[in-house]
Amino acid sequence: MPADLAVIGLGHLGLPLAQAATAAGIGTIGFDTDPRPVAELAAGRPPVDGSLTASEIRRMLSGGFRPTTNPTELGRVRTAVICAPTPLGADQALDLTAVTGAARALAARLRPHTTVLLESPVHPGTTEDVLRPLLEEGSGLRAGRDFHLAYSPGRLDPGNRAHDYAHIPKVIGGLTPACTESAAAFYGRLTDKVVRARGPREAETVKLLETNFRHVNIALVNEMAVLCHDLGVDLWDVIRCAETKPFGFQAFRPGPGVGGHGTPVDTIGPHRPLRLVELATRINERMPQYVIQRCATLLNEHGKSARGARVLLLGITYKPDLADQEGSPATEIARRLMDMGAVVSYHDPYVADWRVRDLPVPRADSLYEAAAAADLTILLQHHRTYDLQGLAVKAQLLLDTRGVTPVGAAHRL
Repeated sequence: MPADLAVIGLGHLGLPLAQAATAAGIGTIGFDTDPRPVAELAAGRPPVDGSLTASEIRRMLSGGFRPTTNPTELGRVRTAVICAPTPLGADQALDLTAVTGAARALAARLRPHTTVLLESPVHPGTTEDVLRPLLEEGSGLRAGRDFHLAYSPGRLDPGNRAHDYAHIPKVIGGLTPACTESAAAFYGRLTDKVVRARGPREAETVKLLETNFRHVNIALVNEMAVLCHDLGVDLWDVIRCAETKPFGFQAFRPGPGVGGHGTPVDTIGPHRPLRLVELATRINERMPQYVIQRCATLLNEHGKSARGARVLLLGITYKPDLADQEGSPATEIARRLMDMGAVVSYHDPYVADWRVRDLPVPRADSLYEAAAAADLTILLQHHRTYDLQGLAVKAQLLLDTRGVTPVGAAHRL
């Protein structure tokens, strides 16, 4: 099958897009400069984050999907989607290195009438002020005249089977109305609904708003968790009651920190801080330390010191039933426990090996035996395979940071 689509970047954004396109019968290549994921995918092996299974990868390959490191392939498609990562840099701004690298690789081979789309999380203005000049200079073509250019924010929720690609509305903002319509024609083959933004900046800001909305509300409920503990109030019961309100409220739940690929952006450019997001980030970043404080207090109340205590961490991924550890607070919690002299082990059905400070952390083979032997067990992530009732009976001391154990069976965050 000749390739009609190039997905540039085979991470948590690119692979699901390639999967949806292949399933829709679109000839798709997946381009990445890193040969390791390309070789793994070509061999039918799933990504380490568990976002796709081996059978799903094999189905993609049999449907014509071709992973490649050959940039010449980029010049043979009608649509190219850049899904490169944009992690936070040392200055807390989004690092666009991978995006600009992808743009240069594409520009050198860009043909007239190609539709170029950007899905990576970026600051508002990046499509027009960064991506457009790179594509035009490298190709000699003019965006909006010789090729189409648009932005569409990635909206996937990894591991969420209830909201698959086809049923998540796709927001699109094109450089020109024709660019928007070209992008809409492409995404209309993959999803039930296309939402047209006024332009690329509006579409880019959609991602900014959606990501920061999540972090600000998590920060609010995390701060409520600390307050309610100090007041002796059951926050989980408060949330249960509050979410019965049919308007003006959306339930968020506290946890040991915030992980995942949705990075909060509190600085848009020079002298443009989002102060509420900045404060929310500080609150969320304090949660691992708060968990440690609660651990030390619980151990002391039971006549034990953190130094030398055997601590079992349950669930070290950033979300349940997924192997992805991106931004998981488990690593910082483990480091802080080790600094206090605790002996740390872990259990996670999705993670076979775990290293903290480049040292292997012992993995418990038998969950119940490990919980019974530990001085303190901390539930960091609620995987469905965990029998919480049985765990509460076996554990000497259990701290539930997710509020999922039966009432009275554990100490809750």
